[in-house]
Amino acid sequence: MTATQKQTLLERVDKALDDLRPHLEVDGGDIEIVELTDDMVLKIKWLGNCEMCSMSTMTLRAGVTQTVKQHVPEITAVEPVNGIG
Repeated sequence: MTATQKQTLLERVDKALDDLRPHLEVDGGDIEIVELTDDMVLKIKWLGNCEMCSMSTMTLRAGVTQTVKQHVPEITAVEPVNGIG
C-alpha cells in the first residue's frame, strides 16, 4: 500500500470516527487514531474519561469497530493501545 493510499484510508477512518465523537464527548472522552498497520489493524487511543471507562470494551466492539468497518471495510480489526478494554 502506498503512503497516499494509507492516508486516504486514515482520512476515511477519521470521518467515521467523527460520527462517534459527539457520543464520547458527552461523557468527557474522545478517541484518536494511533496507527494503521500493514495488515489493516487500526490502533486507537482512548482519551479523557474513555481511557479508564469500564464500558470502553463494549464501546469498542459495538460502536467503534462496527462504525469503522461499515465505512472502511478494508480494516480487519480495531485495537486500543490503552484503557481497560
